[in-house]
Amino acid sequence: MLKKLHKYANPNKFILVVMPIKNICIYAAVFLIALGLVLGLFFSPPDYQQGETVRIMYIHVSSAWMSLFAYVLIFFLSVSYLIWKFPLFVLIAKEIPFVAIIFTLITLITGSLWGKPTWGTYWVWDARLTSFLILLFIYLGLIFIDKTFKYNANGDLSFSYLSIVGAINIPIIKFSVDWWNTLHQPASVIRAGGPSISVEMLIPLMIMSFGIFLLFIYLVLTNIQSAIDERKFLFLSSKD
Repeated sequence: MLKKLHKYANPNKFILVVMPIKNICIYAAVFLIALGLVLGLFFSPPDYQQGETVRIMYIHVSSAWMSLFAYVLIFFLSVSYLIWKFPLFVLIAKEIPFVAIIFTLITLITGSLWGKPTWGTYWVWDARLTSFLILLFIYLGLIFIDKTFKYNANGDLSFSYLSIVGAINIPIIKFSVDWWNTLHQPASVIRAGGPSISVEMLIPLMIMSFGIFLLFIYLVLTNIQSAIDERKFLFLSSKD
């Protein structure tokens, strides 16, 4: 296992492996997102209670899942960096917040737009909404650490430790609707009894979510490539 990690911990080898994946991801993402939007906006049925406003779900839920997945990925990369000390792990982890924060903002904005016709207000200090807002601030904190302590070993350690501490918020976001009496509806897809929404809604949602996932992968890989190129440039400049 460690031999395989050492093999791909080299940034140059890593780039050679993942760059073809990046090109595939962007084409597949555009196709799936377009297909998901068409199915969700024009072919899926309206909700019997929320009517046409339920169509915000296809963007809102997909973005929310991506925001949570991104943080879980940062957490595992940070733990791996602290254990094995491979710089590539923390380099990847530090590029994820720049992408994840976009999906977190989309989640909060679309959630507010969805909340107005559903709850009668754009914002309430609901447990789910508040914990997701905290996630936004954690991402901002990680970005601040990256920018303040760039190319610094202490900065890498600070980033990793904050990532691990901030992970406490992830189960709070997930289970807040079960632990507290909140306005936010409970889980309707990822739940013990299986999805509770109709297949006509579930299919576009899963297509959209997978498209968002591939877009996330493409954007992160693009950021990683830029970060590695920047480090190469700084290294060559320092030798001149």
